[in-house]
Amino acid sequence: MAWTAPPVERTVQLGDLGTVTERQMLEGWLNWHRETLLAKCAGLEPAALARTTVEPSDLTLLGLVRHMAEVERWWFRRSFAGEEIGDVFTGPSDGNEGLDGVHAADAERDFGLFRAEVIACDAAAAGRDLDETFVSSRGVSLSLRWVYVLMIQEYARHNGHADFLRERTDGTTGD
Repeated sequence: MAWTAPPVERTVQLGDLGTVTERQMLEGWLNWHRETLLAKCAGLEPAALARTTVEPSDLTLLGLVRHMAEVERWWFRRSFAGEEIGDVFTGPSDGNEGLDGVHAADAERDFGLFRAEVIACDAAAAGRDLDETFVSSRGVSLSLRWVYVLMIQEYARHNGHADFLRERTDGTTGD
């Protein structure tokens, strides 16, 4: 049987985030958005994940998964934690951070790299204070809190794209 994007079991229920600490809320919303992106891909075979469906855009679901792995790495590990590591797929220098170079044959590997990057990013932020700062590549002082908020908005924006891509792929809608 051919590989398909696996189903997603929700670990976060949004109703449970109403009265938690700020850290729990930020982590919860980020995880919910991570799971939402994967849910948009669930059950699709590699060719469907790599197919463009909203012409003239060349955006794909697999490209979004790759892009978010790259963006997570950039902000949590390279920028905030100061890790001197390369790119997951491609990098900021190409202007598309993983959106290009999508190949159906690499879908299973790319999903594995996404999951591994999420784990590594969570580890980079674990135990660190939300007020801890770093200097961005543009010379601006930013906090870990800012990174969480940025990542939540980045996922929210791209999950909207994923909504359209999935609906155009097989008619599936919903979060």
